[in-house]
Amino acid sequence: MRRVHGLFFATLATLALSSCTDKVTGVGVVLPAPSSLTSITLSGAIHLDWADNAYQSNPGAFDHYRVYSTSYSIDNNLCGTSWSLEGTNVAPTFLVGALTNGVPRCFAVSAVSTDGTEGDWSPSRNDTPRPDARNLIVYTAPGDPLRNAFRFWLDANSNGRVDSTELGLVGANSASMDFTLVANGPSVVITPSFSGTKVQAFSPIDQLTDIDIAPATGYGSGGLPANVRTGYVFQMDEGDGFFRYGAIKVSAVGPNYIIFDWSYQTDPGNPELLRAVPRIASTR
Repeated sequence: MRRVHGLFFATLATLALSSCTDKVTGVGVVLPAPSSLTSITLSGAIHLDWADNAYQSNPGAFDHYRVYSTSYSIDNNLCGTSWSLEGTNVAPTFLVGALTNGVPRCFAVSAVSTDGTEGDWSPSRNDTPRPDARNLIVYTAPGDPLRNAFRFWLDANSNGRVDSTELGLVGANSASMDFTLVANGPSVVITPSFSGTKVQAFSPIDQLTDIDIAPATGYGSGGLPANVRTGYVFQMDEGDGFFRYGAIKVSAVGPNYIIFDWSYQTDPGNPELLRAVPRIASTR
């Protein structure tokens, strides 16, 4: 039995049907377009999930779904016009792999009947893959003063691009780190270090991918207790006209450390994440 996920995401622009290209031709049963399309942001990939109403409307005539993708302009909130077929599936899910982190993509899905007729496309969905990592440990100062702070990205070579070796850095606390861990009695507190970094709790969550869109408001510079199965979203303002966003999900809390998964959007200003502008070097 196939299943349909029930996830909440921000509303996106609808794909104009006139942009549909590379469609299967046929003169038979026309199945309805999938009524909704959602996504989960991953590192180098996007997981798509859509309403199964095409199959449910006529199971005997349903054959498969077709998944398309194209470029996406965040500045203009528009999908590109050069669509490519990513693949097909009989279930209402699809994993689009081999994507470049920080590069937005636009997706749409259609249903094909057993006689080869392709119906209209679903509403479009844009998403931007971003790096993440699992099971990172950071300590409080009593636990390890050389590993008590975390920085999502440091442009070490000042080339303005996000290289893999510049992500997810653990070190001693300083004003340039995004947050540090502070022991407060039996609690461990996640405390912003850099003056432009703010944080808010995002809970409860089961997976880091539950944090798909960074909230636009609600951030503060005060520390927050580290709790298991709690997500934390960070907004970083370096004074260059746009925000950067990162997130963590705490999986374990010890007396002087936490273990967490983290993600970082390499496309500046994208809270998915806001508006994209050309990448520039970090000012820190």
